[in-house]
Amino acid sequence: MSLPWHLYLMALLYILAGFNHFRNPRLYIKIIPSYFSNPKLLNSLSGLAEIFLGICLCLPSISKFASWGIIALLIAIFPANLYMYQNDNVSLGLSKLLRLLRLPLQLALIFWAYLYT
Repeated sequence: MSLPWHLYLMALLYILAGFNHFRNPRLYIKIIPSYFSNPKLLNSLSGLAEIFLGICLCLPSISKFASWGIIALLIAIFPANLYMYQNDNVSLGLSKLLRLLRLPLQLALIFWAYLYT
């Protein structure tokens, strides 16, 4: 069973994003809400999850499970996107409008992953 090219594209995006958690951790740690303890650990775990799930998306026997994992991950990291929208101090230089547009983008990414469940 072969997988569609756009699933490989999605996998590549998550793998690259996961590696970026280790390449530029301050970017991600900054947007983790202060009510979460140990932001460094959370950053590492989310980066590892993105890499692992991205690789698993490429394996036909488990790609459906990996898609559900991506959906769970996107839901889990939503508070960081909401925190970034609400808090100008962690805006990463993005305008309020762009930060607002990131919120429904999460829904689009969830839908994209859902297509492969």
